[in-house]
Formats: sequence, structure tokens, C-alpha cells
Amino acid sequence: MNIFRLFGDLSHVLAIIILLMKIWKTRSCAGISAKSQILFALVYTTRYLDLFTSFVSVYNSTMKVLFIVSSYATLYLIFFKFKATYNHSNDTFRIEFLLLFSAIFALVFHHVFAVLEILWTFSIYLESVAILPQLFMISKTGEAETITSHYLFSLGMYRAFYIFNWIYRHYMENFFDVIAVVAGCVQTILYCDFFYLYITKVWKGKKFALPA
Repeated sequence: MNIFRLFGDLSHVLAIIILLMKIWKTRSCAGISAKSQILFALVYTTRYLDLFTSFVSVYNSTMKVLFIVSSYATLYLIFFKFKATYNHSNDTFRIEFLLLFSAIFALVFHHVFAVLEILWTFSIYLESVAILPQLFMISKTGEAETITSHYLFSLGMYRAFYIFNWIYRHYMENFFDVIAVVAGCVQTILYCDFFYLYITKVWKGKKFALPA
């Protein structure tokens, strides 16, 4: 554990809290891509199967359970509790291509050919592109609620802090996981345009919109 990973985890938890509060308080999941949330649920499910096989720390296990439970809680709110507010017509990104891409890469590029290792690698690749349906939805509708933008910004900061975490671990612990680093950098790059617009518009009180 180091300060960058801690800040990354806190940013991730903050993103989850913002999303769940947004849905619960407004009684609506408008503007939220269910497809992105499905992908995130798959990411956490396939990555944290080691909950049943190994124990690292109470903190580690707590965070894993939190991410899994919150992802399925979000899906419950979207598809059951507030399903009437979900906009199917704008959430049209073809996620099967992302799933296929991640599965093929996991089978070809991995550390060890073992079931849990392949699933972990699959989750790393999938997480790097899981936000695409959400960004596509915002681009398609032309704008996003400020609270949704805060959620995406916090999620982006989580990945950005993890890049610093990897740099720190490389120099201080002589540890470098090329799969996690490359996938994390790809994911952070996907947020770059969003970061720029968020800082120049949301922080200045302007209406947020991604270019079509």
C-alpha cells in the first residue's frame, strides 16, 4: 500500500458513491449507461474470484466485496428499481466487441495459463474499455448531468492515481506488471478528452457536453 494506491481506491469509492446517490436521490438512472455498468460488474466478478482462494488483508477483501456488491446494486437500480427511467435508445454501444476483444487478448497475452489468471487478465483488459459505452452515450445525447460528470471524473482519477502507483512500485519495490500498466494507460487515455471538458466547463459552471 502507498499513498497513490490509497488515493486511487478512495477516488474509486467516491465514484461509486456519487453514482449510487445520483440514482437514488433523483429516482432516475437517466444518462447512465447500463452497458458500462454490466461491463464493470463483469470486471469485478472475474477479477475478485480469489476472494475464495486467498486472503491478503481485511482492507483488500473489504474493497473487493464493496466493488462487487455495489456493481450489482447499480444494475438492480437500473434494471428493476428505476427501469422506467433507463434510456435504452441511447445506450446502443455494441459491447459484444469489447467482450470478444478482452477474451482474445486474455487468452493470448497473460502471465500464466490458468483459469483464475486468465479471468484476472480478462478483467484488466475489459476494465480498460468498460467506460466506452458511457462516453458513447454522452456523445450521442450531446450532454451529461453535472453529477454524472463528477462520477466519470472520479473514476478517471482512480485510474490516473494507479498510474502513479505503478511508477512508485517500479522504483520502490522493483515491481512492474506490463499487462496492468498498458491496460491502465489505455483506460486513462480514453478519459483525456473528458478531463479537458470537465475542467474547462463543469468547474467553471458551464453546461457539460461531449462533442458528437
